[in-house]
Amino acid sequence: MTSEKIPKLPKPYWRDLELPSFEKLTENLSVDVAIVGAGITGITAAYLLSKEGVKVAIIEAGSVLNGTTGHTTAKLTAQHDIIYDELINHFGEDKAKQYYLSTSSAIDFVENKINELGIDCDFSKEDAYVYATTDQTKSKLQTEYEAYQRLGIPGALKDTIPFNVQVKGALAMHNQAQYHPLKFLRGLLDEAVKSGCKVYENTTAWDIEEAETDQPVVVTKGGKRVTCKHVIMASHYPFYDKPGLYFARMYPSRSYAIGIKTDKEYPGGMYISADNPPRSIRSTPLEGGEKLIIIGGEKHKTGQGEDMMKHFEALEQFAEEVFGIKEYAYRWSAQDLITLDNVPYIGPITQDRENVLLATGFKKWGMTTGILAGHILTDYALGRDNPYKELYSPHRFQADPDLKKVITANLDVAKHLIKGKIEFVPKDPDELVAGEGCAVTYNGKRAGAYKDESGKMYIVDTTCTHLGCECEWNHAEKTWDCPCHGSRYSYTGEVIEGPAVQGLDLLEEA
Repeated sequence: MTSEKIPKLPKPYWRDLELPSFEKLTENLSVDVAIVGAGITGITAAYLLSKEGVKVAIIEAGSVLNGTTGHTTAKLTAQHDIIYDELINHFGEDKAKQYYLSTSSAIDFVENKINELGIDCDFSKEDAYVYATTDQTKSKLQTEYEAYQRLGIPGALKDTIPFNVQVKGALAMHNQAQYHPLKFLRGLLDEAVKSGCKVYENTTAWDIEEAETDQPVVVTKGGKRVTCKHVIMASHYPFYDKPGLYFARMYPSRSYAIGIKTDKEYPGGMYISADNPPRSIRSTPLEGGEKLIIIGGEKHKTGQGEDMMKHFEALEQFAEEVFGIKEYAYRWSAQDLITLDNVPYIGPITQDRENVLLATGFKKWGMTTGILAGHILTDYALGRDNPYKELYSPHRFQADPDLKKVITANLDVAKHLIKGKIEFVPKDPDELVAGEGCAVTYNGKRAGAYKDESGKMYIVDTTCTHLGCECEWNHAEKTWDCPCHGSRYSYTGEVIEGPAVQGLDLLEEA
C-alpha cells in the first residue's frame, strides 16, 4: 500500500519557482548557432556564445529547464561515485587527471558567475563523501583514495558519517559545492537573452538537413526551418541519431529523489553510498531558516523493474529511519544516459560532421559535465581548441570495457524487444479501475490503457516509435516507458523523453 505521506503527484523542488516563458517558433530563422534543448548544456553554451557576439537561437520542445536539469539532486562535484581508479586503468593517469580538472572547472565557473552577475542561487561550498556499507566496498574506497593521491585530488578517508547509517568508511573530496541549478541557469539565460539570444519554447526539433553548402538546417515538427553554421544538440538524448547510432552506445537509467523536512539539524556535506541500493543525501535552504533534506537513490534501467512507486517508498523508509519525517514535501525522478565507458560524449556527432555537435551520457552528474559540455561545444562552434576535447570525444573507443558493454547492452535490448512481441496480455480495458494503467488487449492486439481518476479512458499503441519495442506502464508517473532505449510517453501518447521524436498513436479516448 502506498504511504499516506507521499505526495500524490511528482513534483521537483527545483521547479517550484518562477521561470521566464517564450513564444513558439512561427517562422523560418537563420542564425550562427542553433541550440536544441534549454537545459544546463544548452543555456551554458548560449550564454558563452552570445557574450562573444554569436547569433544564437535555443529551440526547446517543452518549457525551459523542465528536463533532467530540473530533476536533479544538484550536487556540483567532481566526485562522481568511485571512478578515478577506473579512469586510470582504462584511460591512464593523464586523462584521469583531465577528468578531475575539467569537472572541477565547472564548479569554478559557477562560483565566478555567481560573484560576477550577482546570482542568488543558494550556493555553498561543501565536502562530498562517498561511503561504504560493506567490507568489499570499503576496500574499493581505499583503492580510490590511492587514486586521489596519485592525481593530486584533495581528499581524506573517514571512519564514519554524521548520520544514523552503519558504514564501514567514507572517502571525502574537499572543496566541492551545491546550489539551486534553476536559479543559477535562470540568471545565465537572462544574460544570454540580453545579449541577443532568441529562445523558442514548445518547438520540437524533428530532423537535421545537412546541405552541400555546409549550412545545416534544423527542421521542426511544425515545418519551420532554422538554418545555421552549427547545431548543438543539448536535448539530453540526441534527437538526430541516424549517423551516430548512439542508442547502441548508451543505456538509460532512472533514479528517484524526495524532499523532506525534519526536526533534526543537518550537519552539512553531500553524501552518496557506493553500495546498492544507492542513497544520496544533501540539504538546501528554505525561506524562514528551514532546510529541505533531499534524498536520492534507487536505480534501474528505464521501463524495467518493479512498480516504480516502490522506489519512492524505499526512499521514504530510509528518510524516516535516518532523519524522521516532519513533512514529505516533494518527489521526483530523473532519467540519465550512461555511456559504455562512463565518460560523456561531447563533440561532433561523427568525425566528418563537425558542424553537428552533441553532448550526452552524463551518468547522473550533469551539474558539472553539463556546464563543461557547454564550454567544449562553444569552442567547437568557434573553431577554438579545448584541452578536454580528446577525452570526451564521441569517437573514442576503449576496447575494455566498451566491447563487452556494447554486446551486453544490445543483448538486453534484443531480449526486451522479443519479450514485448510475444507477451500474452489477458487484461481488457474495461477491467481497469480509476487511476490504473497497464498493457491490455485491444481489437486483438497489445495496447496500453489508462483510466484517470474521473473514469476517462486513454488507449494507446504501446509500440515505441523509435525502434519498435513495447513500452511498459510506469505507475508512479503515469507514463509509458520503453525498456529498450528509454523513450518515455505521456498516457495520451506525447513524447516526454527521446530518442523517440514521434508520439504513440492514441487509439481511443473515451
